[in-house]
Amino acid sequence: MKSFAKKITLTALAAVLCGSVMAADLQPLNSDTEPNRVDWTELQSKFGNVPALKEGTRLGGVSKTLTNEYWRSLGEGYTAAAKKYGATVSYLAAANEDDQLGQLSIAETMITEGYNALLASPQSDANLQAAFDEAASKNIPFINVNDAVMPLTKYYVGCVQRDNGVRVAKWFIENVKEGGKVAVIEGQPGVYAAKQRTDGFTQTIKDSGKFEVVASVPANWSREQAYNAATNILQRTPDLIGFYVNNDGMALGVVEAVKAANRLGKTYVFGTDGISDAYKSIKSGELSGTVDSFPILTGEVAVEVAARIIGGQDIPRVVSTPQALITKDNVDKFYQKNSDEILKALSEE
Repeated sequence: MKSFAKKITLTALAAVLCGSVMAADLQPLNSDTEPNRVDWTELQSKFGNVPALKEGTRLGGVSKTLTNEYWRSLGEGYTAAAKKYGATVSYLAAANEDDQLGQLSIAETMITEGYNALLASPQSDANLQAAFDEAASKNIPFINVNDAVMPLTKYYVGCVQRDNGVRVAKWFIENVKEGGKVAVIEGQPGVYAAKQRTDGFTQTIKDSGKFEVVASVPANWSREQAYNAATNILQRTPDLIGFYVNNDGMALGVVEAVKAANRLGKTYVFGTDGISDAYKSIKSGELSGTVDSFPILTGEVAVEVAARIIGGQDIPRVVSTPQALITKDNVDKFYQKNSDEILKALSEE
């Protein structure tokens, strides 16, 4: 284990050092605040039609994992959009969400095999930097899609991560006016998305002056670890009024802990991502809500961005994709996979 950790550290260090040379003109990216950005809804009006792709264009999708529905749905979006624009896409993932070297190997193999662009969702902010540098040296567009953010990436497509937590905090402020004690179940330590989601929630709810964040602990995107962490928190703080959880898989584990403590209906639980099981749990009155970042639509936008870049368009560094807070009040409106219906629902928010 120590040798594995050392290898990861050395790989990340080499990537950053190499990246500083390869991307000397790029400042470290904060995808939530980057000024060189455009909203996904503005692509057509600002850049016109998507350029026609050459026959045989191949896109490589590098996922964090395929055990999480969110990432499988992102791949569905890639496939649908690739077909629309006349390309093919290969979508692969590492063995698990902690296999950073395995994910790097997939990306490097795709570069060697001559894919025309890579769409990658890194497991950490550094583990794919070496692949980015190799792609840059060969003029292969490399697009960081959602979640972890590589500081020196040239293109990023995804939601405003901080806003996930902010939306949930505002729900508490507006709906639990007396305030109370809340807790956060974080994702993987050091991952940009987890940090931004947590900070957005924590700072916003603290600023209201009515809430106390009594715990904020990582559960590494694991449902089991989230259940255990929530159980411990509830034992220490039996009057807890709510949890904000960095993804839906963990949130469903927290719901189980809340039920075991006989706190269902008394302790609110909000997740992030909008997977189908989260929607089902909201409809059944267990999970209080989730912030859906619409992975199928995000995948479609990412492929569109790749096609525009391959076609020579000067696309901004960040393309922001949609998100919405889903609760019992709007769950039926958003509970569907049809992109047109989702777009209609988003327009009504």
